Amino acid sequence: MKLSEYVTHDGVGLADLVARGEVTAAELAATAQRASDLVNPLINAVVETWPGQDVPTPGSTALAGVPFLIKDIAITMSGKRVELGSRLAAGTVADADSSLMTRFRRAGLVTLGRTATPEFAYSTTTESVLYGATRNPWDPTRSPGGSSGGAGAAVAAGIVPIAHATDAAGSIRVPAAANGLFGLKPTRGRISMGPDADEVFNGLAVHGALSRSVRDSAALLDLVHGPEAGDPYTARRPERPYAQEVDRSPGSLRIGLLTRPWNGRPAHATVVDAALRSARLAESLGHRVEEVGVDLGVSWEEFVLANARLWSTNLVPWIDGSAAASGRPVDSTTVEPEMLASYAYGRRVGGTEFVDALALRNRVARAIGRYFADYDLLLTPTLPELPVPLGTYARGAEGADGLGWVERLFDRSPFTAAFNVAGTPAMSVPLESDPATGLPLGVQFAAGYGREDLLFRLAGQLERAAPWAQRTPTVWAGRAQGVSPSP
Repeated sequence: MKLSEYVTHDGVGLADLVARGEVTAAELAATAQRASDLVNPLINAVVETWPGQDVPTPGSTALAGVPFLIKDIAITMSGKRVELGSRLAAGTVADADSSLMTRFRRAGLVTLGRTATPEFAYSTTTESVLYGATRNPWDPTRSPGGSSGGAGAAVAAGIVPIAHATDAAGSIRVPAAANGLFGLKPTRGRISMGPDADEVFNGLAVHGALSRSVRDSAALLDLVHGPEAGDPYTARRPERPYAQEVDRSPGSLRIGLLTRPWNGRPAHATVVDAALRSARLAESLGHRVEEVGVDLGVSWEEFVLANARLWSTNLVPWIDGSAAASGRPVDSTTVEPEMLASYAYGRRVGGTEFVDALALRNRVARAIGRYFADYDLLLTPTLPELPVPLGTYARGAEGADGLGWVERLFDRSPFTAAFNVAGTPAMSVPLESDPATGLPLGVQFAAGYGREDLLFRLAGQLERAAPWAQRTPTVWAGRAQGVSPSP
């Protein structure tokens, strides 16, 4: 298959070609490898590739035979490295598949490698010491977001149509916005974290995917959702497959519009304008949109403090476990400065402070829940600004402790983390772009607990009304050659 043809199909489209016998899964895998060879040197999104080991039965699922990538954290593939973006865990090889990896295999996906993540996925940019900086295919001098920045850059550049991602404070939606992709963060408990973890970051983190089409994300969620034995959370099963929701009318929805971030700092004017245009689009489709204020139930400072305590205390056993497994010391030769600071901060958090942070999680969940008792959805910008230049996060971060680092991250992504704390689903939709630069701008829609069905209905409607598939970045596998990254 020619690359120029390969990149015109989404995952469901490629699987259909395999089912009809027009191409084999092996041919698709080879084409994806060629795409990676062409563009990955320019964006550094994929840190390792290997030959596809699973041979799916054509037509067995909606995504059987589709080339796929997994993130280098929170998922294990037997016999393959999982390094968590850290020198501390470099060379670690998984001895078994995690529950989600087993489901990816059963889905017929052909997993070809792993994508870059910041160290321990603890950032919303992807610039680790171990892997180096991952570059945004739309502008290689800018960040692709994080922590699923490698997945976002790989999908946007046309290496694969869909890739695994995770989200603890925006790590699916941030790279979706930065790379012009669709990204949905599922409800807490929708996809199992097992078997080695019952929850990650005390339920703040979830698995998901980044894709170029809405139907790909819906089809994948259909194939992997549902609990495993021992899971602490269970989301209500959907009434029908999510893939069917994409083509269903959402009816007339009541949508709240929030353009001022919870941290109180105004979003960039071009971002606000994009959200307002999206609101007008929604109104033209028959929805009722009105500006709202949404109470988190706590102050922004309390919100950041509680998240910092939960994040950093969870980081401590990750780092200690990696050090014990590798035999390496926990110091500046193995761990990046921001992570060392967060590790030290986490060790200082007391038991009562940790329990207080969990209580705050409950208060936020109750406040968000009350909002969705009155409105179907909430519309916000996904990010308050355009994708930032590489190196932006590091400037001025010297000397920050664990709380200071989380404050820095949340100020860069103040619209997304509330829905991780509440456990409710949210999606970033690539409806807009910046008129001055052409860079993509994501618009976020959030729904009540367990209402991915509503999000998929609206996303499908928006995709039909304002298609984005024809927009492609500067670094794109469908072109004869890429571009050289700036130094």
